[in-house]
Amino acid sequence: MSEQSNGSGPGYGGDAETVSGIEEASGPAKWKVIGPGLVVAATGVGAADMVATLVAGSQFGYGLLWAVIVGVILKIVLVEGAGRFSLATGKTIFEGWRSLGRWTTWYFGPYIIIWGFVYGATAMSSAALPLAALFPGLNLTVWSVLMGLAGFVMVWFGRYGVFEKITAVLVGIMFITVVGLAIIAAPNIPDMLTGLIPIIPEGGVIYTLALAGGVGGTITLAAYGYWLREKGWHTPKWMRVMRIDNSMAYVMTGIFVIAMLIVGAEVVRAAGVSISAEDKGLLDLADVLKARYGEVVGIGFLVGFWAASFSSIIGVWNGVSLMFADFWGHMRKKPGGHPDTLTGGKYFKFYVLWLTFPPMLLFILGKPIGLILAYGVLGSLFMPFLAVTLLGLLNGKKIPKEWANKLHTNIALAITALLFIILGIQQLYSALAPLWGGGE
Repeated sequence: MSEQSNGSGPGYGGDAETVSGIEEASGPAKWKVIGPGLVVAATGVGAADMVATLVAGSQFGYGLLWAVIVGVILKIVLVEGAGRFSLATGKTIFEGWRSLGRWTTWYFGPYIIIWGFVYGATAMSSAALPLAALFPGLNLTVWSVLMGLAGFVMVWFGRYGVFEKITAVLVGIMFITVVGLAIIAAPNIPDMLTGLIPIIPEGGVIYTLALAGGVGGTITLAAYGYWLREKGWHTPKWMRVMRIDNSMAYVMTGIFVIAMLIVGAEVVRAAGVSISAEDKGLLDLADVLKARYGEVVGIGFLVGFWAASFSSIIGVWNGVSLMFADFWGHMRKKPGGHPDTLTGGKYFKFYVLWLTFPPMLLFILGKPIGLILAYGVLGSLFMPFLAVTLLGLLNGKKIPKEWANKLHTNIALAITALLFIILGIQQLYSALAPLWGGGE
């Protein structure tokens, strides 16, 4: 995609539009099945989310099904808010954050640098795990490097339209394998209906918070506005389309997560095994599936595991690089929509490089405790940061009155912010536990 065509919408300062962009801008706003919502949802759900849901299902059965549904609603509220701000104002989310004060930049700058370094290694390893299990001829480190390079090439040379289609294929693989597996597992419908009653089982507070707030919740939620721009949806005309796109994507996410809960409740629990709380827990599940349903089902699940992990790699490599490019462009006082800040621009390319190559050092160094602590602390604060700042951006003079929050939206966003603050404090405690001898 050319540098100019990426920022061509009003409010982004681009100089020219592609032919398709002109057609989209002049014609009626039509929703398409594949859109930025599917990208942000697919990117947000990775191996860690699959494991958290699997463990919750194996320990509490369907008792936390209601928390999954609450979590879907919260993500719809958050992502809709980010998308509405971008479409209504023509500004990026980072421009919005800057308008709230310099403190947002002081938080976001260190966060996106440290987060990218640690996440790069984590994402590459996660996508490599199922491949190392399927093809043990290469070790995990080699597969990790190959996954990083594959993501790098797709994002460095790819256009947004291609990236979106690849994501759709990966989502299809995830959906078929995991939802198909849930159907094979034959869910207990009466128990599932009971799980819709909001009760926190004994010892289930942390899992409840994790399912409601953590599944599908990452920095990529804030990248939604950038993907709207890439798609050519850049004015209030696209508001209804954006809302349908976002809602449908997270309904799909909800179905996917519920399917993993069913697998945890019906397969892992019935097998009487305990699985790892880390990404390797999905390898444990693959072994259980092979023993119960045969080699084909176990291998099929590993393919779905890979698709979920790799979709997160290319999503982050693309979306968070756009966020960094916008952030650094403002730090360098570049005008909005400057080619350096768009897809293919030098700031975008810098962050793609940053996500890919420096994190490979962690395969050699292991996990430097100071870096992991900083990652945990900053990461625990991001979702509360997003929820609270959206409350500030979607009220008052920051947004045209027509698109400002209504009372019910403010209540929903305030509840979302409160939940993420509680979850953030819990994650912060866990991140700092090594300092006082807690944790491993």
